[in-house]
Amino acid sequence: MAISSFSLSWASTTLSQKLNVPGSNEILPRVAAFSGNNSVTCTAEATFNEESNCKRRRLLLLGVGALTTSLVPANFLFAEEVPKNYSSFVDFEDGYSYNYPSDWIDFDFRGHDSAFKDRTKQLQNVRVRFIPTEKKDIHELGPMEEAIYFLVKHRYAAPNQVPTIYSMQEKTVDGKNYYTFEYELTSPNYSSVSFATIAIANGRFYTLIVGANERRWRRYRSQLKVVADSFKVLDI
Repeated sequence: MAISSFSLSWASTTLSQKLNVPGSNEILPRVAAFSGNNSVTCTAEATFNEESNCKRRRLLLLGVGALTTSLVPANFLFAEEVPKNYSSFVDFEDGYSYNYPSDWIDFDFRGHDSAFKDRTKQLQNVRVRFIPTEKKDIHELGPMEEAIYFLVKHRYAAPNQVPTIYSMQEKTVDGKNYYTFEYELTSPNYSSVSFATIAIANGRFYTLIVGANERRWRRYRSQLKVVADSFKVLDI
């Protein structure tokens, strides 16, 4: 696995739009999910009525944990050990997986395919979304520094927020390329810090974001970095 890391003070250069995708509200629907003791899994084998993504997941979480062993390939679940105090979320239908703190709870984050949050610290959460793209790899977005600057400045930050990028990292896992970067968004009354991991596969641009209030970031940064580094895209 080749890994290269970069640090970047805020740049003043601009970048034309890199993503060849439709509007952000065009999110592909998920199919279903179920949970075992240490994982939440989505698969095409199960079908449900037309309800919200979160409600469908919660219905399944109530009583079908035993299905995990029979439907999830053992070699996938045990290829990489889930860290202590974390659980895994695997979506075979939509082609991605990640780990999250095991005491976090599932919730519906508008416009996202899956999300989990801390039970008491509402602003500490992880969420994943994907949108269609004709690109095949994140390298097609352009140089890493420029692509990440564009995303943070023009996609993640609101008009009243000042963005700061702290670090960037590129890695390749099983032939798939990922960018992971740490950034802060500061508004007049509030600041948050996040890690984002992005990848392109299956004709989709995937984004995982995990973050917390700026005041808690130093305490929880290492825990949240585990989540960002665990994100993987799967072939579908």
